[in-house]
Amino acid sequence: MLKRRTFKRSSLKTFSFFLGFAAVVWVLVQFSKTYTQLIEVPLHYINAPLDKSISDEKPDHVDLQLQDNGFSIYYYKIFNPGLTVDLSKARQTEKELVYRLENHLTEIEEQLKIDFEKSRIIQEEIVIPFQFKKEKMVKVLPNIEVNYAVGYSADDPIKLKPDSVKVSGPEKIIDSIITVPTKSIKLNKVNQDLEGTVDIDTSNLGMLSFYDNSVKYFQEVSKFTEGSAEIPVDVVNIPDGLNLAYFPKTVIVYYQVNLKEFEKVGASDFRVVCDYNSISQGDDYMVAQIAEKPAFINNVRLNERRIQFVIKR
Repeated sequence: MLKRRTFKRSSLKTFSFFLGFAAVVWVLVQFSKTYTQLIEVPLHYINAPLDKSISDEKPDHVDLQLQDNGFSIYYYKIFNPGLTVDLSKARQTEKELVYRLENHLTEIEEQLKIDFEKSRIIQEEIVIPFQFKKEKMVKVLPNIEVNYAVGYSADDPIKLKPDSVKVSGPEKIIDSIITVPTKSIKLNKVNQDLEGTVDIDTSNLGMLSFYDNSVKYFQEVSKFTEGSAEIPVDVVNIPDGLNLAYFPKTVIVYYQVNLKEFEKVGASDFRVVCDYNSISQGDDYMVAQIAEKPAFINNVRLNERRIQFVIKR
């Protein structure tokens, strides 16, 4: 009995081996034969004209009649390589871009790894409908945070060049766009003039085409110093006949100024006022405000803003 089982198992293994071998040979023979097969090749478009909106109804594939062995056809069916269409090389009509395939056979052969002596694309040309986009200039706003080194600052804000860029796109979206920011950047311990390039933030604006994707930024940075001046407090809008006493009579104004212009600043350039009409009922103080100051200074502050007062009878 044991000998019979051994014989049967051995025969089954032998039979399975030859069956598998025959199957492999059959597959190799079949795949070595030449076949003609129609295959859909996906299309990918690049370099669309900035002033045109490509229609969603554009062709998404071309039909490739492939005459080759089974291995090549199987490769195309599994990996399905696509064809990239460069729209900058298409001919423009009134409402369409026409990409004539016979004018680009070498490029197509390289992309698809085919030989047009054995294969051909059924379509003669790819026709892509389009609509003209609306264009306008959009203001670019700097999204740049500058932290200056101690003793340094700038008289003027950061400037961009160009400060506006041309944008094109569907009319509804274009009409809703007023400004566009740059990408966010942060500059620390700045102690010299700024100059660089920053990209425009086009996130969530994929329907729009930007003729410039970046702008230059610059700013003059100077050595600054802090100055101060003692300024008398001027109370305005005191009712006629009201005897008002207040303290302090003067306050100190602190400010930051370009070192080159430090000598231009004097106490007479400032005016500090309190408005009697702004006093709330029950208050015994007024709030001092800087009413006048030189335009070229910054970081202006007072040592005291509360001005105490009493009404004498």
